[in-house]
Formats: sequence, C-alpha cells, structure tokens
Amino acid sequence: MRILLTGGFGYLGGRIAEHLYGQGHQLRIPTRRAAKDYPDWAQEVETVQANLGKEADLAQLCQGMDQVVHLASMNEVVAGTDPLGAVILNSVNSLKLLLAAQKAGVKRFIYFSTAHVYKSPLVGRLTEDLPCRPTHPYAYSHRAVEDYVFSFHDKKQLEGVVIRLSNGYGAPRDAGIDRWTLVANDLCRQAVTQKKLVLKGSGLEERNFITLTDVAQGVAHFVGLDPDSLGNGLFNLGGEDSSTVYDLALAIQRRAHTVLGYLPPIERPQPKPGESTGSLDFCVDKLKATGFVFSGSQEAELDRSLLLCQDAFGG
Repeated sequence: MRILLTGGFGYLGGRIAEHLYGQGHQLRIPTRRAAKDYPDWAQEVETVQANLGKEADLAQLCQGMDQVVHLASMNEVVAGTDPLGAVILNSVNSLKLLLAAQKAGVKRFIYFSTAHVYKSPLVGRLTEDLPCRPTHPYAYSHRAVEDYVFSFHDKKQLEGVVIRLSNGYGAPRDAGIDRWTLVANDLCRQAVTQKKLVLKGSGLEERNFITLTDVAQGVAHFVGLDPDSLGNGLFNLGGEDSSTVYDLALAIQRRAHTVLGYLPPIERPQPKPGESTGSLDFCVDKLKATGFVFSGSQEAELDRSLLLCQDAFGG
C-alpha cells in the first residue's frame, strides 16, 4: 500500500511510520525540515519537502497514493495561545489536503482527531454518538475537520475515517521529538533527571491511556479494514480501561525500579477529603467490533520510554 503520512516525523507519526514500514507499506512523508535535520530512520521512507498550506505541494504529494494518514496539526499547547492559527493550520489546511486527495484519486483518508472534541473535562461515558461541545482551540479546530471528512465519506468521494484518540503514551522514535510535556513522558524523564516523580495535582483525575504500540496497530488496522466495516467512519481509539494519573505514576515508579535500579519517590499535593474528579469511560466497543485486538504492553512501553530517557538525558 502506498501511504502519504503527514506528521510522520512527529510523536505519533514516528511510531506509526515504524509499524507501517515494518508491514511492508511504502510511505511518503512530507516535511519542511532541511535534509540535515531528518531523523536517522528517514532513509526508510520517501521524504518530500513540502508546505501543507500550498495547493500545488498537496497535489504533488497525493499523486500515486492509495491512502492518506493525516496527523500533522498544531499541538494543544501552541493552539491554546494561537486560536486563529489553530483553525488555519488544523482546519483550513486539512480541507485543502482532502480536496487534493480526492482529486488525485486517493481511496482512503484517515484523519487523527482528539477525544477532547467531546467536552471539557472528559468525564462520564463517551461513545461516538455523543454530541460534541469542544471548548479549546485544539479541539474545535479538529472537530471542523471531522465534518469535512464525513462529508467526503458520505458523498463517496473517498473512504473517510475519523479517529478520536485519547492519551497515547510511549517512547517517541527519537528523543528530539519535543513532546515531553505529555504526562507519561514528563514523568519518565523526571525519573531519570530528578530521580523522583512530581505531580502538579493530586493525580486523582481519570484519563484514558493507550500505548503507542496499539495506536500504530490501530492505524494499520484501519489501513487494511474492509470498506463495509467502516460504517459512518467515526471511531474512538483509546485503551480498554481508564486510570488515574497517580496510577500511571505508580506504574512508572515500579518500572523505574526494575529498569533503572532505583525507586523514585512520588511527590504530590495530598488529595482533599472527599476529592473526586469524576469517572471516565472512553468507549472503544465500536473499534473492537471491527475485529481490532489490543496487544500493547504497559510495562514494555514504559520500559522503552525510561531507557530512551536514560540514553538521552541520563548524563
């Protein structure tokens, strides 16, 4: 399969590229980086210098491609400070890419959205038929693209798939990927650099976490999924169960003891009496009904993250 993977040098993209390449797919990754700044593994794929805001570049990128996996977007931190930029980069440019893909005869367009399109905070049971009330620029700029993809899908202009991702965690493919603000990455880095884990809050808030192994395997699943199984094209992609941030910190503490040889203490503000942030049930039944089987290991993912941090930041 010939696949255009936008954002392929990013946090999710690197791991997805690794998995798809391992399955024998031919990948094309657009980038604005200079060749000297390519990651070491870039030789595995076709790399094209391109501007995703330019129609001419998009037309060239889509030529000869069977599918598009679209990850490239402004992240949530930057989007929070630049709402207009988020709409231009995340929404407008994505529509341009959709139009280019349809014109080039691309068969399937897989778009990575976010669980945060549902509401804020993420609590309760979240299924794909729940109405969305996004409040953050990162969320509403992605929600707009969902409607673009659904429109193309319903009109049979291409096969559209929208993936609402929860919280992917695991080691980036290289340490130069700047996503160390994500809670699991931050805690793994703290375990190495500070030899302790410091939480900003009590850690009692529930989140849905999914290993990057399962994220990558999820993409491969959608790449190969029979068209009749796509339905309306919308799927949640998250772990089978939710847990608290404190539970995640405890898991990282245990793996640090095994992998690094010491037990980093956990520091946090003590929970207030009766403190509760509400439970979260991020439903993935629709995904599992298509035959997807989770196989990622929390221990393996955290071990890989800790070892990467040890190599990159351990001094």
